Amino acid sequence: MKTYQCIAPDVKLGENVKLSQFINLYGCEIGDETKIGAFVEIQKNAKVGKRCKISSHTFVCEGVTIEDEVFIGHGVTFINDSYPRATTDGQLQTEADWHVEPTWIKKGASVGSGSTILSRVTVGERAIVGAGSVVTRDVPAHTIVAGNPARLIRAIDEPDQTTRPKAREVRGISAA
Repeated sequence: MKTYQCIAPDVKLGENVKLSQFINLYGCEIGDETKIGAFVEIQKNAKVGKRCKISSHTFVCEGVTIEDEVFIGHGVTFINDSYPRATTDGQLQTEADWHVEPTWIKKGASVGSGSTILSRVTVGERAIVGAGSVVTRDVPAHTIVAGNPARLIRAIDEPDQTTRPKAREVRGISAA
C-alpha cells in the first residue's frame, strides 16, 4: 500500500530502497539499499547515497549531499540559506531571489536526532554529531561534536570506536 507516499516521477530511486509511509520526495536521488523513514521530505537536487538510513521526521532540503553509509537520526533539519527572507522590496520572493548554499555529509558520518545542520557546512567522514546539536561550521573527519553551537568533544582514534560496545563490555562482565 503506497497510498500515503508522494514520490514525484523525477525521483531517481536506486535498487532495494525501503520507503516508509508519509514521505515526500521530489527531484532527488536516493542510492541503493537506503532506508527512508516516515514523515521525511527530500527536496529537488538533494542526493542521498547508498546504504544510508534517514530516520523519521527529517527534512533534507535542496543542495544537501549525503554520501554512502550515513545515518541521519529522527527530526534532523538541514538549512540551505544563510539569510532567509520572505520578501524582497515588499514582494514575495521566488527562486530567482536566492541561491542554494550546499551542505555535505561525508561517507559513514552519523547525525544525531534533533540536530540542525546549517548551510555551507561539511560533516567529515565517520564523524558523529551528537543529538540536538546545531552545526554551524565544518566538522572534521573522525571526530565527535555536540552542543549549540556544536563543539569538538574528541577525536575518534580507532575505527571501532564508532561502534556500540557489547552489553557485557559496558557492564564489565567477562566474555567467558
